[in-house]
Amino acid sequence: MKKASLLSKLPSVDEIINHGRINEIVEDIPRTLITEKIRKTIEKYRKELLALKDDNIKEVKIDTETIVDEVLISCKKFMEMNLKEVINGTGVVLHTNLGRSILADELKEEIWAVASGYSTLEIDVETGKRGSRYSHVVELIRFITGAEDALVVNNNAAAVMLVLSTLGKDKEVIVSRGELVEIGGSFRIPDVMEQSGAKLVDVGATNKTHLWDYENAIGENTAALMKVHTSNYRILGFTEEISLKDMVELGKRRNIPVIEDLGSGVLIDLKKYGLTYEPTVQDSVAAGTDIVTFSGDKLLGGPQAGIIIGKKQFIDKMKKNPLTRAFRIDKLTIAALEATLRCYLREDYAVSTLPTLKMITEGVISINDRAEKLLEMITDLDLNMKIEIHDDYSQIGGGALPLEKLPTKVLKIKANNISTAQLEERLRHYEKPIFTRIQDDILIIDIRTIKERDFKAICDGLRNGVLSK
Repeated sequence: MKKASLLSKLPSVDEIINHGRINEIVEDIPRTLITEKIRKTIEKYRKELLALKDDNIKEVKIDTETIVDEVLISCKKFMEMNLKEVINGTGVVLHTNLGRSILADELKEEIWAVASGYSTLEIDVETGKRGSRYSHVVELIRFITGAEDALVVNNNAAAVMLVLSTLGKDKEVIVSRGELVEIGGSFRIPDVMEQSGAKLVDVGATNKTHLWDYENAIGENTAALMKVHTSNYRILGFTEEISLKDMVELGKRRNIPVIEDLGSGVLIDLKKYGLTYEPTVQDSVAAGTDIVTFSGDKLLGGPQAGIIIGKKQFIDKMKKNPLTRAFRIDKLTIAALEATLRCYLREDYAVSTLPTLKMITEGVISINDRAEKLLEMITDLDLNMKIEIHDDYSQIGGGALPLEKLPTKVLKIKANNISTAQLEERLRHYEKPIFTRIQDDILIIDIRTIKERDFKAICDGLRNGVLSK
């Protein structure tokens, strides 16, 4: 059979659009969308046929029903939300690609109330006049951190840029060479500084920076001293860095403001929960730092936001910077951030309620109890697979505490009728995507980052993955 003859057997757009199964979806899906998907599907087949060598033509069959199946799947996928809830079985608590911090169920009513109706976003209820959108969270931030004032923007990179643009534009900002970190997405501190208009002056060596390095670099054009907390990596061995206290004293002595970028921004002392000490926001404020920046969606456990706290005289200048409007947060972020911050009015409530803190502080015994329950549910399905509970380690992720290994329990799964790679892919493409990891050709599901309410979905996903053809 020649290509021309085979191409002529491709169904027309009208033939497919009048197909019985296509007619069933016309009321739910716009006809224009269906037509476009039909054209694209037929064109895909046309290109595949044209690319075939003549020797392979006789093996090709044109199946109208298969084309209809592809069109239906394509239309259904287009109508679904692209941003959807997933199950995180990777064991990475702050998984950047899966949305980092997840919000507490207890907060959804407050957030939805703001999302579904009008709100007091920028109005003063007492006077009836225009107010500030930041006023809803500023008092909370001040109370929790002890800072004089606060400002919130859409992420921490924006927070750093706004601070540098306000205090250091066309001037010099001194930073240790060992703190010129990349903060994710290939955004680096030097790049952020360049965009802000500040001139970077890097001092010291990669592994060692001394107080005199800063002192020797200070000149007439020095606008600020900056300390970047290396929360996403650690230099071990022959190292030295100056303390925040020493830097603040130097800043006061030379009348130069000190900026600290904390990155993750934790509000509770994690040592109390058996974790490595991570400098808290309150520690930075107590040390006398003039400006501190940190993220809202990492260890704080809230929505994506960049939080700036510090001396009122500097915050007031930032509020007048045109970038503040460009970086401002919307009502949903404000609602989620306020609801999250209110949890910190009682530390025990924050740890037991905010999913990020709850996950990173959960003990192995509790995780094992949940692992045994899920194992029993999967075993009852009588699928053709080997499944066992094993010890392993979770990660905090999100650039926080990179050396911290959290003891956990995982399910190790090996299916007998399909490959591990196939099973992982099928779980990932399930209606509620299930993300896992593979190690030594074994599928691993870390129980730490899984909610118990998702156990049934995992069972359904495994059944579908193993039994599908």
